[in-house]
Amino acid sequence: MQQFLNNIDVTIVRKETNYSKKNVDKLAIKYSKLANKINATRDNNLSTQTVIFNLSESLANPNRLKEVELSQNPLSYIDSVKKITTSGLMISSGLGGGTANMEYMTLTGLPVSNFSPTIATPYTQVVPESEQTLTINGYFKKSTAIHPYNGSFYSRKVVYQKFGFQRFMYLGSKYKIKHKMKIGTNPYLSDETAYQNTLDVINSYKNGQFINLVTMQNHLPYSDYYDNSEDYQISGDMDDGEKNTISNYSAGLSYTDKAVQKFIEQIDKINKPITLVFYGDHLPGIYSNIDGNSLEARETDYFIYSNKYARQHGAKNLKHVKYVSPIDFIALTAEQTNSKVSPYYALLTEIQKELPTIKVYAYNNGKNPVFVDKKGRTVKYKQLTKKQKQLYNDLKLVQYDLTAGNQYLYRTSFFKIN
Repeated sequence: MQQFLNNIDVTIVRKETNYSKKNVDKLAIKYSKLANKINATRDNNLSTQTVIFNLSESLANPNRLKEVELSQNPLSYIDSVKKITTSGLMISSGLGGGTANMEYMTLTGLPVSNFSPTIATPYTQVVPESEQTLTINGYFKKSTAIHPYNGSFYSRKVVYQKFGFQRFMYLGSKYKIKHKMKIGTNPYLSDETAYQNTLDVINSYKNGQFINLVTMQNHLPYSDYYDNSEDYQISGDMDDGEKNTISNYSAGLSYTDKAVQKFIEQIDKINKPITLVFYGDHLPGIYSNIDGNSLEARETDYFIYSNKYARQHGAKNLKHVKYVSPIDFIALTAEQTNSKVSPYYALLTEIQKELPTIKVYAYNNGKNPVFVDKKGRTVKYKQLTKKQKQLYNDLKLVQYDLTAGNQYLYRTSFFKIN
């Protein structure tokens, strides 16, 4: 009923008082100059890279929660990768759900927290209202979305088509999901399945391409699927049922860890530049004793890994960024791959470098936003510097124009990479 009422009142975002074609044109010129400055020191183009945005369903290491003590680390390999490459913690807008919102932010660079509180899912409430939507895959001649499950949830079939993906591989699609593997009695296809199909797509095209991979293995419920769940004993103030659920969830994470290791070893053998952006979308809703509005309830794992060939041609696995928002992945990927940026991506680059991380689960309709600094402390808008406030206000103006305004920016060179 709540979602039905939300869909009746589709006020996407509060109108910016300074919104006009003149001000939008000024903003486009401003960030064109910044893009030229950034591009003077970069040699590569995104379009020549193979870039994979990998949303790992419900992945967040339980070891980080102070309320939980695990007998061993289920993500030991992923933690080892995080030590040698761009990595840290992503702040999720959801807890126990909201996968498509993380997808929306990573692909568009627009924070869901700036939308009206009645916008629960941009995929179903914002994208259909927009004449066009620019996403990162638009910079590539070839793009594929992969989800080894039903393709209709969150209107993905319609949304991906509008985003310009040439192929969407899901169960029942004309682009077949192959290598169908399950682990134990888990009804969902394994992460190894997801990576093997991704590898097929990588190898099917010799030039640069974009792949949006959404896994399914670690989706709830967390039952006695695996024969290694006893390896993950839980200590903490919770009942036996919750401990058993966390043990089973952790066992599933351990299989993800092994699948990621195998996939990275495979892409390291491929002689073309490949960069993997790996992130958990949200914590699973299995913890009864954590504050859902706390930062730790929204911290998922992420890393950005460029394969050996990419590193030999300018990519760098060196930068550690403790906190990021999903909107930061585009800028970080362009920086790591040494790729030139559009004026829009120059804005996102400056935001990632200069602004504290936007708290994307503090929905505010663009009013009184909150941020997180490098130490995990909350920062309010009034505490920002003049430059930081201007950056955030520029982003709001862009977001209004693209989602609820007249889309003046599409008539400028704001999205072009020179």
